[in-house]
Amino acid sequence: MNVALSSRCGRRRFEGTVVRQSSRARTTQTATPTAMVAPRTMRVAVISDVHANRHALDAVLSAIDGERVDAVWCLGDTVGYGPQPNECCELVRERADLCLIGNHDLVALGELTVTDFNDEAAAAALWTSERLSSESKSFLRGLAPSAEADGAALFHASARDPVWEYVLSEEAARATFDLTSAPVVLVGHSHVALALALADGRITGGVAAGGAEEELAERRLLNPGSVGQPRDGDPRAAWLLLDLERRFASFRRVPYPIEKTQAEMREAGLPRLLADRLGRGE
Repeated sequence: MNVALSSRCGRRRFEGTVVRQSSRARTTQTATPTAMVAPRTMRVAVISDVHANRHALDAVLSAIDGERVDAVWCLGDTVGYGPQPNECCELVRERADLCLIGNHDLVALGELTVTDFNDEAAAAALWTSERLSSESKSFLRGLAPSAEADGAALFHASARDPVWEYVLSEEAARATFDLTSAPVVLVGHSHVALALALADGRITGGVAAGGAEEELAERRLLNPGSVGQPRDGDPRAAWLLLDLERRFASFRRVPYPIEKTQAEMREAGLPRLLADRLGRGE
């Protein structure tokens, strides 16, 4: 089964969330350090793949402010693609209680090469690396690609490869379930909002539309979708409200002024394709 096609820190980070490691360690399956978060939270806003899109991030944070959440978790790729990497790093640093590092963040830092990037992504990564402030670099370098918090397992990409692997197939989803024991597993990276369940050895679920709500009765693998570069056909900024006490997850979408981000990308000289696709959510 192809999962993707089955349906069409102001606040400081908790102690222990900052783990330094080499880029080589980040890409191994068994040696990846994991950030640990001790305080218990009930309602969590989960965001991912901001990709330097300040207008989308502002819209999502405004929506989060209306939900009285206890914490904000970010699954990585704060930069890359978009025109405002430093502004987004500053906002995520101020607002996220826990933040992971993603592959685009690592490439922008020069800790991974652009070998696996297409031409547009590579050009955007070079543009970003030339403009990252020392404060942004310091923030990103202090992050890990995986974490554990309040009984949930968090990965930028997957449990098998926290930096690079896309969870867009049943095989990839099963591998992440098999390598974890947490009742809730959170992943980003694919820019596709997903709600998958594991029960009696079967994986069910698929793409999660905005407004979808999921009871957390079985083990769950959830992807909040992308704040700044959605690729599931819905161009609105995506985020996930996770209620660990009432045991439900709510997938949210928020409109934002896409045309402003597109204009800023073109003015900055970023690849036109990256700007154009924002309006299509692909």
